[in-house]
Amino acid sequence: MTSIGGAAASGMVDWNLAVATATRLVRPGPEVSREEARAVVAELRRHAKSAEEHVRAYTRMGGDEVHDTPVLVVDRPGWVRANVAGFRQILSPLLDKMQDRRGSGPGGAVLGAVGGKVTGVELGMLLSFLASRVLGQYETFAPPTRQLPAGANGGRLLLVAPNIVHVERELDVQPHDFRLWVCLHEETHRTQFSAVPWLRDHLEGEIQSFLGETEVDPMTVLERIREAAQSLAGGRPEGEQGDTSRSLVELVQTPAQREILARVTAVMSLLEGHADYVMDGVGPQVVPSVAEIREKFQQRRAKGASRLDAALRKLLGLDAKLRQYRDGERFVRAVVEEVGMDGFNRVWTSPNTLPTKSEIAKPADWIARVHRKADS
Repeated sequence: MTSIGGAAASGMVDWNLAVATATRLVRPGPEVSREEARAVVAELRRHAKSAEEHVRAYTRMGGDEVHDTPVLVVDRPGWVRANVAGFRQILSPLLDKMQDRRGSGPGGAVLGAVGGKVTGVELGMLLSFLASRVLGQYETFAPPTRQLPAGANGGRLLLVAPNIVHVERELDVQPHDFRLWVCLHEETHRTQFSAVPWLRDHLEGEIQSFLGETEVDPMTVLERIREAAQSLAGGRPEGEQGDTSRSLVELVQTPAQREILARVTAVMSLLEGHADYVMDGVGPQVVPSVAEIREKFQQRRAKGASRLDAALRKLLGLDAKLRQYRDGERFVRAVVEEVGMDGFNRVWTSPNTLPTKSEIAKPADWIARVHRKADS
């Protein structure tokens, strides 16, 4: 395995240990022959290409320019390595701040002694959980590497082949149709970021502002980790009352971070809802069994899995992500029905035309603000 962290492996996060932990713990994928695996990879690449054409035609985004972002079909360890590299890229400013504070007191000494290893193991454990669940991902902040070269705009599209095969078997749906259906959703994300050049920088700015507000006192960080562990276990310190089942994001918020998170949540709801809307809009034209796939997939989303799975979803904030799909799709559908696809596409004009969190819930308010003001 190639080194990811280098000298940084001994810092605030041991990135190599995170990769090693995740790849050791991640569950094996479904059993397939070598020939079948090759066929799945080849078909996903073909579907990604055809999905690009369908999405551009349906959304009227992207024009004739060529995408400069690669499509990568990966296995579960490949998804882990890609995401560790992405985490390192986006978290570097915060970790640098924490590194500077590490030796400034007894708390810093404690964190300095065990923090990098502990955090590496914890990150690896979380990624091992997610690695068997993600079907595809547009990696917005992917750094360029020799193994997984990123495009000029820094993004790349990942399709996780074993997970797609696992879910299509679990749902008992037509594999060809399901694979194209997944590609339609993920290709929409690639189109969003390639057709809207300012979107990546805007999101990165919001994330860095959020991280910049993070309390970097090492003892505070250790306390938040303790709270998170108690939340996952379903317990609370003796004598404490109330709900401890908060997500990791909720556990580290300051008032300023809550404001930033509200804006980011609105954007993510828009992006996920738009992808679901496009997937269902294009689906009937090119995916014959789309109705069956959609119904079974929605049932799978709603049902979830074990109690531990449900607890992890809550802790990681994945329940909020499911709401983003639902609320965002309703927003997009309502706006398109009222002002058409071109009218909806005004959302991509600038950060000022993105919907607020309240407008996601009340699409008419966004239409009134963006359309009536622009047309007056």
